Amino acid sequence: MSATGNLTVLAEAAWPEPGDGAPPPVPGYVHSSFPPLVAAVAERCLTRAYGRRPAPDGERTAIVLVSAAGDRASAAHVRATVAGGGRPGPLFFFQSVPNSVAGHVAARWGLGGPVLCLAPVGDPRAEGTAEVELLLHDGDADRALLVLIEQAPDDGVPGGAPATGAVAVLLGGGDAP
Repeated sequence: MSATGNLTVLAEAAWPEPGDGAPPPVPGYVHSSFPPLVAAVAERCLTRAYGRRPAPDGERTAIVLVSAAGDRASAAHVRATVAGGGRPGPLFFFQSVPNSVAGHVAARWGLGGPVLCLAPVGDPRAEGTAEVELLLHDGDADRALLVLIEQAPDDGVPGGAPATGAVAVLLGGGDAP
């Protein structure tokens, strides 16, 4: 555990870490590595914190997902499909909203806090951490899972670069156990 400002880092994880390949698929999500990457890094961080699923009873953990560009691959697919006169498949309706995968993580882990998505204009970690501090200060959550993710511009394109990666940090108040 370490402290950052008024917050305590309870667990931290990244994807990829040494030995990682592609993140495991997430049922109901297609075409893009964005949802699997968010789910994998969140799972790794929460497992390091709790060792099991679901989170302890009564856990009010918020999820703050921070991404400047969101799910580039899904957005590009929908844009190309519509421009070509096609109709995007129904999975892209909910998948195109980045907080849908954050909600998936919250449901899998039984987290009872708010789910927020931010598109930072400055330093993603600083902006996400500031939002976590507000949530904890206002009493909306006891802890928060901060997920930072950016995709390479050509992620999801056959032969394209893989997602650049993601980091998840479980944060509690400065007096967190």
